[in-house]
Amino acid sequence: MANTKSAQKAMRVAVRRAAVNKARRSRMRTFVRKVEEAITAGDKSAAETALQSAQPEIMRSAQKGIIHKNTASRKISRLSSRIRGLAAEM
Repeated sequence: MANTKSAQKAMRVAVRRAAVNKARRSRMRTFVRKVEEAITAGDKSAAETALQSAQPEIMRSAQKGIIHKNTASRKISRLSSRIRGLAAEM
């Protein structure tokens, strides 16, 4: 338990920030999941559309400090390459 008034406030702020971060992380994962579902279904146009909406969300997460910048770039790159691979399979 926090002993000082400032430490108590810091705890309250940390709880609020954790809730905001959790919501942002969940939102990003939802967008990524939509891309992955389209890839699994083999629908290239839907996957590209989903990636177009997921990309800013992923980068926004990186900007807000939810994930690292390189992690965001890696996620986008891997999703893009999987979408490019859809055309080669068919």
